[in-house]
Amino acid sequence: MTAFATVKPSKLSREAFVETFGGVYEHSPWIAEAVFDQGIGEEDDDIERLHARLAQVVRSAPRAARLALIQAHPDLAGKAAVRGELSAASTAEQAGAGIQDCTPEEFARFERLNAAYKTRFGFVFIMAVKGSDRQKILAAFEKRLNNTPEREFAQALAEIDKIALFRLQAI
Repeated sequence: MTAFATVKPSKLSREAFVETFGGVYEHSPWIAEAVFDQGIGEEDDDIERLHARLAQVVRSAPRAARLALIQAHPDLAGKAAVRGELSAASTAEQAGAGIQDCTPEEFARFERLNAAYKTRFGFVFIMAVKGSDRQKILAAFEKRLNNTPEREFAQALAEIDKIALFRLQAI
């Protein structure tokens, strides 16, 4: 069990809780709002416990809400990244994987894979890139293109949960 270093979720007002944790899931403060509305206790000062509660809200959400959560994420090495339009967390995560250092050929490969993936699945490719590099990401992209739509939907949500845990740990 790991506690937050300076933030105690159990001591926050609803507004402060949502401000602090509303971005843990990309552009989806409704998840933090739902957890707060269910009640926050001292046990939620533990990162893993809070993460489990946030993830449970996602799992129990209607499919349309889960799809909207997936679609709230940017393409990896996509046009928004090139234009500097990503959230601060997404920018840091992609930079940590060296995506900004792609060669023109690698960017073109990302663009082709992003397009093929969206055509096949109807949403963006999501991968928790912390601790990875662009070669591993490209390999995962190609492998996951072979998944069934339902398997890939579940994989995207699992990756989002990993990202959320990394973001909680950064808080």
